[in-house]
Amino acid sequence: MSDAHLRPPLPPFTRETAMEKVRLAEDGWNTRDAAKVALAYSTDTQWRNRTEFAHIREEAEAFLARKWKKELEYRLIKELWAFDGNRIAVRYAYEWRDDSGNWFRSYGNENWEFEGDGLMKRRFACINDMPIKESERKFFWPLGRRPDDHPGLTALGL
Repeated sequence: MSDAHLRPPLPPFTRETAMEKVRLAEDGWNTRDAAKVALAYSTDTQWRNRTEFAHIREEAEAFLARKWKKELEYRLIKELWAFDGNRIAVRYAYEWRDDSGNWFRSYGNENWEFEGDGLMKRRFACINDMPIKESERKFFWPLGRRPDDHPGLTALGL
């Protein structure tokens, strides 16, 4: 495989490279750019996200585009839970509002499996939505990448 097709960091993961991979995924999803985010997944990626399944990169991209049309003001924090070889488990939370102004915090866990080139081959997500009041929000930063000094999930008590 040529270096042009590599998506570092590559497996097998160390604690440091797994944490880097998690932060890169968080940063990507916080762009809400479905086409850009989809490039982190293999062309034959397999997803389960709630009740939706994607079987190729294009389906994952379409899912993300629909997601971010519905989930407005989306801000996400991911945290490494465990890793081994080419697999990473994360927990995460994100806040968003719907087009009626109702706020939610969604909590989830993901299991990821990567190919040797660093592209994600499999993604399995379990997510629960909790309605919150706007005054209960905890994720405050301009849309886009979470600033390095913004607390993570553990520091926020989540």
